[in-house]
Amino acid sequence: MTDSNDKAPKNRSAEWFGKADKDGFGHRSWMKNQGLPHHLFDGRPVIGICNTWSELTPCNAHFRTLAERVKRGVYEAGGFPLEFPVMSLGETLMRPTTMMFRNLVSMDVEESIRANPLDGVILLVGCDKTTPALLMGAASCDLPTLALSGGPMLNGRFRDQQIGSGTHVWKFDAMVKAGEMTLQDFMEAESCMSRSIGHCMTMGTASTMASMVEALGMGLPANAAIPAADSRRNVLAHMAGQRIVEMVREDLRMSKVLTRQAFENAIRTNGAIGGSTNAVVHLLAIAGRMGVDLNLEDWDRLGVEVPCLVNLMPSGEFLMEDFYYAGGLPAVLRELGEHGLLHKDALTVNGRTMWDNVAEAPNWNREVIFALDAPFKPEGGIVVLRGNLAPGGAVLKPSASTPELMQHKGRAVVFEDIDDYKARIDDPGLDIDASCVMVLKNCGPKGYPGMAEVGNMALPQKILKQGVEDMVRISDARMSGTAYGTVVLHTAPEAAAGGPLALVQNGDIIELDVKGRRLHLDVGDAELDKRRAAWISAAPVNERGYAKLYQDHVMQADQGCDLDFLVGKSGAVVPRESH
Repeated sequence: MTDSNDKAPKNRSAEWFGKADKDGFGHRSWMKNQGLPHHLFDGRPVIGICNTWSELTPCNAHFRTLAERVKRGVYEAGGFPLEFPVMSLGETLMRPTTMMFRNLVSMDVEESIRANPLDGVILLVGCDKTTPALLMGAASCDLPTLALSGGPMLNGRFRDQQIGSGTHVWKFDAMVKAGEMTLQDFMEAESCMSRSIGHCMTMGTASTMASMVEALGMGLPANAAIPAADSRRNVLAHMAGQRIVEMVREDLRMSKVLTRQAFENAIRTNGAIGGSTNAVVHLLAIAGRMGVDLNLEDWDRLGVEVPCLVNLMPSGEFLMEDFYYAGGLPAVLRELGEHGLLHKDALTVNGRTMWDNVAEAPNWNREVIFALDAPFKPEGGIVVLRGNLAPGGAVLKPSASTPELMQHKGRAVVFEDIDDYKARIDDPGLDIDASCVMVLKNCGPKGYPGMAEVGNMALPQKILKQGVEDMVRISDARMSGTAYGTVVLHTAPEAAAGGPLALVQNGDIIELDVKGRRLHLDVGDAELDKRRAAWISAAPVNERGYAKLYQDHVMQADQGCDLDFLVGKSGAVVPRESH
C-alpha cells in the first residue's frame, strides 16, 4: 500500500496509528495510558520485541535486561519499540517435552505479529525450542526480522575440571552407577555446572541453534558465542535494536535472507561445529514455513563432506566461552568459505553478504577451532540412514559416536516405551551384553507424544560396571544436543505411526552400517507382514486441547515435525479493523 503523495511504502503500523478517525483515535489513546508521547505515533517504524522471558525458563531469565538494551537501540535509530510476550519453553522443566509445544509457540508468535501494528520484529531466543519456534512463527509473517540469542552460560567448573551443562550430567550419572563417583560429589557438582545466566555452554541444541541463527544470516555476527554474562552481549542487543529499524526502512524481509543458499550454509556449519541432531528437524520446519525446498537427503549430501572443526563438548573438550575467545562462529564460517563450502553472497540481516561479514575473521586458538585441512574430527555432519528399519530415514551424529560401533551387528533388546525402559534397564536379570542393540519404541512425534529427548538411553548399570561406555541405541526419539554416543535417532516412520520400528522384537538381529548409510532389520518380509497384521498402536489418545490438535496433525521427523496445516509461506497481512 502506498501514499498518494509518496511512492515509498507505508509502514504497516500506519493502518493502526496513522488514521485521523475514531479507529486511529482509539489505537493511539489507549496506548498513551502507558505514558507514551504523541510523537511516537508519527509514522516511525514500530518494532515488536518478541520476548520469551520466563523464570520457568532459566536459560532466558535475563531477557528483561536484553529487551531493555534492544529498546535503547530502537529509540536511538528513530523507531518505536513495543515488547510483547509469547509462551516460553523451558527445556529443563517442561513436561512431557518442549518439542510438543514448539509448534504451539510458533502459532503464538505468528498470530501475535499478524494481529498487531508491527513493522519489524526482534526475536529474543535462547533455550532450545524458543529459537526454532520464534523463527517458524515469524517466517509465516515475513516481516523484517532479526533474531538475538541470549548467549551461553560461563564455563562450568567442578574442583579442578571444566564441566559442561548436560554433557556432564550424563557422564556423572554413569559414574555414580558404576561406583566411580559418590552421590555427595554428584550433588555438589550441580551448583558448579550452571553458575551464570545463559543457556547450555556445550554445543548442545541451544548453542547449535544460536549458531544456526548466525549461519542463516538471521542474527548479527558473533551472535552465537558471546557469553550471556559478558557485557558485549548487551552491546549486541543494542546494535540489534538499531539494525532492525534500518531493516524496516530497507524492507529487508525474512524471505530475502532465508533462501536455499542460507539453509545450505547452515547445514554445512552444523557439520563444522559438531552441532546437535535436533537442528535437522528444526531447519526442515523453518524451511517449510518459508517455502524453501529442503529435505533429509540435503543433510547427508551437503554435510557429509564437512569435517568437525570445533573442539567442544559433547564431541570434544572445550566450551562455548572458549569458542568465543577463539573467534566464535565467524572463524568457522571463514574456514568454510576459504574451502568452497559457503555461499559467500548469501544476504544477512546486517545488509551485508556472509563473506563481507567473515572474510577477515580471526582465529585465536587452533586447539578450539581447527583448520579444515587438519580438522578436529574427520566427520562432523549428520548421517542419514535408510533401510527396512527406517524407510523414511534416521539420523546419527558421527562426531559423538564411537568409531568401532559405526559398523555393527547385534541382537535387539527392545523397550516398548520409556516407562518399560525405566522399569527394566537396571534389572540385574535383563538379558543384555555390550554387543546388543538397544531399541526404544513409541517415543516419536505422535508416540510420546512430542518426540522427547530420551534417545540417548543410559546403559544398563551392569554394563557400565564392566567399563563399557557406549552401545548402539536406536529409537524414534530425539537426543539432547549435550549428549553423546552411537545413537540412531528420528527413525521414520515412528513406531506409533506403524513404522517398522514397531515390529522389532527381542532377539532380532539389527545391522548398522554408517559408511553404507544402512539400518537393516534382519527379518524376512513374510514375518514382518505377519507382525504388521497383528500390530496395535500404543500411542496415547488425547481427547482435547492442543495435545489432540498436535497428535492429529504433526508430521514425521523427516518432514520437520511441523503441523501439516502450517507448512507453506503465507506472508504478512493487515487484518480487518475491529468494530
